[in-house]
Amino acid sequence: MASRGSSSSTNGLLTSSAAAAPRNAYQTDVEAGKDGGQQDGHFDETADDASSADPFDIANTKNVPLETLKRWRQAALVLNASRRFRYTLDLKKAEEKEQRRRMIRSHAQVIRAALLFRMAGERQIVLGPTVAPPSPNGDYAIGLEQLASMTRDHNISALQQYGGVKGLSAMLKTNLEKGVVGDENDLFKRRNAFGSNTYPRKKGRSFLRFLWEAWQDLTLIILIVAAVVSLVLGIKTEGLEEGWYDGGSIAFAVLLVIVVTAVSDYRQSLQFQNLNAEKQNIQLEVMRGGRAVKISIFDIVVGDVVPLKIGDQVPADGILITGHSLAIDESSMTGESKIVRKDHKAPFLMSGCKVADGVGTMLVTGVGINTEWGLLMASISEDTGEETPLQVRLNGVATFIGIVGLSVAVSVLAVLLGRYFSGHTKTHDGSRQFIRGRTSVSDAVDGVIKIFTIAVTIVVVAVPEGLPLAVTLTLAYSMRKMMADKALANIHVQVRRLSACETMGSATTICSDKTGTLTLNQMTVVEAYVGKKKMNPPDDPSQLHSDASALLSEGIAQNTTGNVFVPKGDGDVEITGSPTEKAILSWAMELGMKFDIIRSETIVLHVFPFNSEKKRGGVALKQKDSKVHIHWKGAAEIVLTSCTRYLDSNGCVQSIHADKDFFMESIDDMAARSLRCVAIAYRAYDLAKVPVEEEQLAQWALPEDDLVLLAIVGIKDPCRRGVKDAVKVCTEAGVKVRMVTGDNLQTAKAIALECGILRSIAEATHPNIIEGKEFRVLSEKDREQVAKKITVMGRSSPNDKLLLVQALRKGGDVVAVTGDGTNDAPALHEADIGLSMGIQGTEVAKESSDIIILDDNFASVVKVVRWGRSVYANIQKFIQFQLTVNVAALVINVVAAISSGDVPLNAVQLLWVNLIMDTLGALALATEPPTDHLMRRSPVGRREPLVTNIMWRNLIIQALYQVAVLLVLNFSGNSILRLNNYTREHAVDVKNTVIFNAFVLCQIFNEFNARKPDEINVFSGVTKNHLFMAIVGITFVLQIIIIEFLGKFTSTVRLNWAYWLACVGIAIVSWPLAIFGKLIPVPKTPLSEYFRRPIRWYRTSLRA
Repeated sequence: MASRGSSSSTNGLLTSSAAAAPRNAYQTDVEAGKDGGQQDGHFDETADDASSADPFDIANTKNVPLETLKRWRQAALVLNASRRFRYTLDLKKAEEKEQRRRMIRSHAQVIRAALLFRMAGERQIVLGPTVAPPSPNGDYAIGLEQLASMTRDHNISALQQYGGVKGLSAMLKTNLEKGVVGDENDLFKRRNAFGSNTYPRKKGRSFLRFLWEAWQDLTLIILIVAAVVSLVLGIKTEGLEEGWYDGGSIAFAVLLVIVVTAVSDYRQSLQFQNLNAEKQNIQLEVMRGGRAVKISIFDIVVGDVVPLKIGDQVPADGILITGHSLAIDESSMTGESKIVRKDHKAPFLMSGCKVADGVGTMLVTGVGINTEWGLLMASISEDTGEETPLQVRLNGVATFIGIVGLSVAVSVLAVLLGRYFSGHTKTHDGSRQFIRGRTSVSDAVDGVIKIFTIAVTIVVVAVPEGLPLAVTLTLAYSMRKMMADKALANIHVQVRRLSACETMGSATTICSDKTGTLTLNQMTVVEAYVGKKKMNPPDDPSQLHSDASALLSEGIAQNTTGNVFVPKGDGDVEITGSPTEKAILSWAMELGMKFDIIRSETIVLHVFPFNSEKKRGGVALKQKDSKVHIHWKGAAEIVLTSCTRYLDSNGCVQSIHADKDFFMESIDDMAARSLRCVAIAYRAYDLAKVPVEEEQLAQWALPEDDLVLLAIVGIKDPCRRGVKDAVKVCTEAGVKVRMVTGDNLQTAKAIALECGILRSIAEATHPNIIEGKEFRVLSEKDREQVAKKITVMGRSSPNDKLLLVQALRKGGDVVAVTGDGTNDAPALHEADIGLSMGIQGTEVAKESSDIIILDDNFASVVKVVRWGRSVYANIQKFIQFQLTVNVAALVINVVAAISSGDVPLNAVQLLWVNLIMDTLGALALATEPPTDHLMRRSPVGRREPLVTNIMWRNLIIQALYQVAVLLVLNFSGNSILRLNNYTREHAVDVKNTVIFNAFVLCQIFNEFNARKPDEINVFSGVTKNHLFMAIVGITFVLQIIIIEFLGKFTSTVRLNWAYWLACVGIAIVSWPLAIFGKLIPVPKTPLSEYFRRPIRWYRTSLRA
């Protein structure tokens, strides 16, 4: 289950038991499509003044105020609050979590001691003589407590006493450049000495807890009390052998409902726990044995050397080894949104914080519960839930139905009591049940209890407690299937927030990145210009002058976040980093770059990390002869504007003024062939001008003018297979795909044409294609107009992406946006659905997103849309089915009660119907897999009614048929069923049994109709849904058992084959009736609008 909770993010430490991952609770979202006017046939209700007064009308729940959440809870008619609100934000726990966070820093040592004591008691860790703490003369020269206290207290003097980070690394047997040895023995010793990067988690709810919560339903409690009283009176008047049936059967039926409900809810909670376990398994790079290896955050050990870059999460407590402009966001621990600069004067890093800027490496000194983050995670419960907009709306539907049902129950109670005490209620043999002065008190009480039981049971049936829970059921099922079927269905996603899948089904536009999403992210340098010479082939070192080769190698080796590992012997060279970095490093290695030698011969003075706003990154180097070189690398045309000279193929520096057009034409030519163009440049600098003080050096802005162009490379990144088909599917489904990329506009246009985002060259005109700088200078109103037309945005910054998302949302679109960088976080947060990339995405981007695309593939995004539409469609199927049962059951009992003083469906029978409708029906219909038909519809409107006109048509036709047939049987059953020759009591029993049996069979057959509300063939794919077939089969078998063998409990009698055929015949008519009904056209204007118009007219007249 998606968690509720704090504003912090989790570092994904392994839990001792499965539990939900923490998540910003206020990032829930809208669930449905277009807004702002009648679009694609969807009626807009936003103009309805009445809507703002509706507590259940929460179209956008992202960052929704707590008062709004409280308001809909207070407005809901609820019989079982603990069950109804199980999967919603626990407002009280959210507040407690924030208070606990503030406590942690001041009470960390006490909490840790108590936690250690508790864990020892639970045998989760071993204390005492079996594991002796490492002594200064043992494996490591520093103990756990010394490390923990130094890091916790940020004790800089203790660090200096240990010899700084170098001395500390020697104590921990760590090489600051190569990391720990990393073999199994070494890792085992470190975990044994300093602990593992895990923390104990509170266990999930037990099955008994779910039983207890299912028991909390007020109506079920009343029914149990009524059953006990009925049991006592029955045994007293009729004896034990016969008297226990009435009360016992009600009690058994109630217990069955409780057990089935608890089992269903318990299984659902286990699904949520399994889904959330995947969220916590963050993958990160560490240095082990001299190579960069990717490991799980769970496997971090004390002594590990961890590289940090923008967007990373600090995986454990540690000490800064080296850093350049490193800034950490510590708000997750301190609660203050303040960026803290880290250097050798402030070297302590806290687990769970985020890297806001710069790069660096850290030495891990504390893991698991030896960190403040671990203490926080161990001391709070993450199982705090999240509500989805559809869930809120369904609570509104359930409340409305419940109010109607409650009114009906009260009416039935009043009518039956009036008829009973006035002597109009008769027994099966025709005698009056109550005669003033003759009927004993116990008989009168027994009669009243039976009437009261019927009324309460009507409430049980009428208030659909399971309706809002069906949302979480279908979402959990969808997520589980998507996770389980990764290989089969080629779906690679991780859902961080359940409501995002629901919302994704209503997306009207997808703003997608290019690199890695639409393309393979497998980059290679295929073209290169050094000076004005085009290298052919691009990786031939003989075509390079030695000076050009030396400068290029120096710039590429040092101005990178990647790494090159050259194994001893004949092993393959291992290159790590982003795809762009790997492509350039691979090219340089082919040209003869000696990575390790170059890095050892120069000293890095300052780093300007690649910035998605400036589209370039730089580094200042000091060579052995004290010369300073400043190297820059970035978007070709942007770096080119800063160049005044270039290095020609002979190693001579030439003025670039006369040849600038040549280089721009070369860039445009490569971009038009969908190549990513990167320029590499440098300049010499005077050492005397470089700041000496560490603080001044950290703030130093690297000079970026008067550069010498060294090379321009064209990097090929092929389109993914299947992307063109995926874009076509989106277009047919009414979802517009927009490309938003930081690449050159010409490169973006070429890829867009290749992917089918632009269907022809004729479409590649302004403003369909536009640069970010042009879009950002527009006024807010103009941006909103232009945004609707944009198909491709090139050279966009993260802020341009944010502005585009805001403009599209104001225009009524439901926007899904992809992002992978730290600076994409605002756009991911602002969008209706934020989609981060699992491979290239930073942890900050992932934390801000709602869904992680694990394979970075656009086709996976489209499959999420398909599943999201399936969620909404399944909920509508369940609503149609449930409302049909509600209407039919209520009308039959009300009409019969008013006219004859008796009801054909008694309490036990209604409880069985409730079980079919509430739990089994939800399981059968809410777990329908998606079909291709869903992607041939337009997106669902943002406020389009849950019950559409098509659903009303189907519902009314089926309900009218059931009510008509069963009421005819109720009033004329004796003659129709030829029961006149039987005794009156037996005739009534047979008639009521036939009515009950026919009613249940109608629901079973109508479940097939509910599968396809707008399709003629309701059996399409039914055999593939094994759960649906199993539930229908089990329900039918149980119905046979009830009728044939459990008559004493359900007040039914055995039926012969003729009556069975009659019941099946009545039920099977619902199939051709459904086909006939679907031929009847329905108006586009929602039915509810016809009722709202008079209300709006009345309000307008009052104002006038």
